[in-house]
Amino acid sequence: MGKWIYYVEDDTSIRELVLYALKTAEFQVMGFENAASFYKRMKEQQPDLILLDIMLPDEDGVSILKKLKSRPDTENIPVIMMTAKSSEYDKVLGLDSGADDYITKPFGVMELISRVKAVIRRSDRSKGSAGEVLKIGELVLDEQKHEVYARGQAVSLTFKEFELLSYLMKNRGLVLSRDKILNTIWNYEYEGESRTVDVHIGSLRQKLGTCGDFIKTIRGIGYKIED
Repeated sequence: MGKWIYYVEDDTSIRELVLYALKTAEFQVMGFENAASFYKRMKEQQPDLILLDIMLPDEDGVSILKKLKSRPDTENIPVIMMTAKSSEYDKVLGLDSGADDYITKPFGVMELISRVKAVIRRSDRSKGSAGEVLKIGELVLDEQKHEVYARGQAVSLTFKEFELLSYLMKNRGLVLSRDKILNTIWNYEYEGESRTVDVHIGSLRQKLGTCGDFIKTIRGIGYKIED
């Protein structure tokens, strides 16, 4: 059976279109028009991934996301934010609240399915990986425990932020282009979406505090990490 995906979206036409597209991609799906119906279903069965719209009638998507990420039983469920807002502030807000990716309306069905598959694939790999402990200065990343410490303080990262930091640390001292990072971490090529990498890097730097200075910007190319 395919992976289970829940989609919270109050616009019936958009919800039905997305659910149909996901079904054709052989996912099992269920849609919800508001937070109340979503929470009720979550008590009965949890999905493998959640698509979450920001603008909802009873409770906004960011609030729902924060609740999911604050509970031990739901914090590791991958979440993709679906929003008509395209400003960097709204994207960073979602990422800082625990989203693993975001997609801005209007969007293409193929792009949506590609992102969903990429997030699920990375999530599955993370669960099945024994992992290792990576260290740069006072920055420590434990792949097996999925924990990050900066100057001895635990740092809470989203799934994608963790994967991005791990990738940078495993390639310490090497310059990684935005396109290479995008293809490796998000598993797709999408013209114009290199900004996705910049937004995640910015969020990482902020959360890591002074250890965020280890991440260097290579003008016109991409990023590298070194102490």
